[in-house]
Amino acid sequence: MITYLFVNPLSGHYSASRFQAILAQLRSGGITPEVFRVHTPAEIISHCTSINEGSERQLIIVAGGDGTINAVVNALKPATATLAIIPLGTSNVLATEIGISSIEDGLKKIVAGASRPFSVGVLELDDRSHRFVLMAGIGLDGAVVRDVWPLGKRFLKQGAYALSALKSAMAWDATLFKLSTPEGDVACHTAIICNSSRYGGDFILSPGSSPFSSGLSAVCITGNTRRTYLSSALDLFRDRAGTNRNLIRVHSSIFEVRGRLPIQIDGDFVGYGPARISELADFARIIV
Repeated sequence: MITYLFVNPLSGHYSASRFQAILAQLRSGGITPEVFRVHTPAEIISHCTSINEGSERQLIIVAGGDGTINAVVNALKPATATLAIIPLGTSNVLATEIGISSIEDGLKKIVAGASRPFSVGVLELDDRSHRFVLMAGIGLDGAVVRDVWPLGKRFLKQGAYALSALKSAMAWDATLFKLSTPEGDVACHTAIICNSSRYGGDFILSPGSSPFSSGLSAVCITGNTRRTYLSSALDLFRDRAGTNRNLIRVHSSIFEVRGRLPIQIDGDFVGYGPARISELADFARIIV
């Protein structure tokens, strides 16, 4: 099996000495990857274009955060590779989701080689499509990600999102949109379409959701005032969503977003609705 390693030097926990130690441990386990140092999705796409042309099955190791992983997932051809994660990002939500607790743990699992198939979500806009591993956020959630100050995201980390959320609260948009499934419609102010249980770190937003389970789950906030939104968000964080009448959960393999609302996937703003969201089952295998 041919092995490639994508590393993002801008990742939150990257250092040159740490990366050299990672390479040494991989080599001691009999793995000598071709290394691609990448800073942008365009660089990842360029390398993956060449990888996709190969006929052999590949092991793709991603040393970075969720954004780097998302870019690799969007650039690879389905069902052609096994992915592996070395968590070097700020929050590393996917690594936590699949049970990788540290850099050392990720390396041990890569050497052991156990893997299983995983699914991704697909967001289709009018002119393009994007895959996501964790979630798609529509409405206020999309606006918060859209308005994050890029330098603030680099230096303030999660604090940059808190500042953007405060900005959105000051300039409140009460617009509702319709989220449609084959089973019916829900009028939402904000919706998170989940392919994993976690959101923004260790917070469990959608218990039971997983890249290894079938279908997607939507967590919908239907109240469109500041007060009802805050109440709903607090109940989510307190694990009391079942008692809040403004919170609705919907499970489906297909969602239609009817309305021009901002959308983010895996922490990056991608555009505005209307959109179609579906599941791409067994996209690849991943080391666990």
